[in-house]
Amino acid sequence: MTFTVLSLFPEIIDAYFASSIAAKAVKKEIISYKTVNIRDFALDKHKTCDDAPYGGGAGMLMLAEPISRALDSLRLPDKATPHVIYLTPAGKLFNQKRAQELSELAKTRELVLICGRYEGIDQRIIDLYVDEELSVGDYVLSSGEAAALVLIDAVYRLADKVIKPESLTEESFSGGLLEYPQYTRPEVFDTMKVPEVLLSGHHENIRRWRLQKRVEKTLSFRPDLLKKGLEEDLFDAQTVKFIDEARDNNERNSCD
Repeated sequence: MTFTVLSLFPEIIDAYFASSIAAKAVKKEIISYKTVNIRDFALDKHKTCDDAPYGGGAGMLMLAEPISRALDSLRLPDKATPHVIYLTPAGKLFNQKRAQELSELAKTRELVLICGRYEGIDQRIIDLYVDEELSVGDYVLSSGEAAALVLIDAVYRLADKVIKPESLTEESFSGGLLEYPQYTRPEVFDTMKVPEVLLSGHHENIRRWRLQKRVEKTLSFRPDLLKKGLEEDLFDAQTVKFIDEARDNNERNSCD
């Protein structure tokens, strides 16, 4: 799994890969990355990479030529065609499903991420080079690097041997539900006690409690996920039963 990041500030990307789980994954050669400084491909003495947009308007736009040269430098005859992603708030919303798809794609193709700045990049780069435009959320960032790191973090952690598989099976968005509440020592903190079921050692009761809490949290925070999961028939009979019970409880509480 290889990530290549085109940026005006590659040191932001380098710092991320120098620490924590990402650094360990690189050291073990599970993943690899490289940064490309777009300024290295500007030909004038000032290394200019932006200019005012045609038609007027506030802000500056990243020039097509340096980005084009940077992308062309990655295309070698003996390499598979990379998958080029432009991070932009105007893109399709990035989610866990797309992270899983990109993780699979990255097994055979390099992922190239273009980090925008200012008002973005010249549309002709998107038309000529970009395979997909992705947004990490319904908000605007000043840094395309921040968005690129969100995507990288969501994708690389799904690679084999980065994180234990069992840690991925019940986390948020797996199976259409959010994750259940978690507790660790001490058993009592500020008068608040760990739920008794988690201390019982009864694995089936713990499993049921966790599933029930996943349903309740998803209904409270992201009811859209439950609706989608029911429409796509993602849930087993027990989960559907818990969903019905949680909805009934909410209706009763709202009437009190």
